[in-house]
Amino acid sequence: MKIQLKYFASIREALGQGGETLEVAATTVGALRDELIARGGAYAQALARGKAVRVALNQAMVGDEASPLSEGAEVAFFPPVTGG
Repeated sequence: MKIQLKYFASIREALGQGGETLEVAATTVGALRDELIARGGAYAQALARGKAVRVALNQAMVGDEASPLSEGAEVAFFPPVTGG
C-alpha cells in the first residue's frame, strides 16, 4: 500500500528530508517503524526502538504497535517535545 510519511524536528534533520511517499508492506504503524528501521543507516538511528518517538496517524496521536494503516494514510514521526 502507498502511504505518506512526514518527519519532524531531530528526526527530519537526521534523515535529511521532511517526508516521502512509500509503497510499504506494513499493516500497522509499529510494523512500519520496523520496516523503516530495517533500511539501516540514519533510519535505524533516528527511529530505533530504544528512542522516544511519537507517532501521528492521519493527524491523530497513536500508539505505534497496533494502529492499523490504510491506503493513502499519513504517518508522522517526531520526538517528544518538552517546554518550560
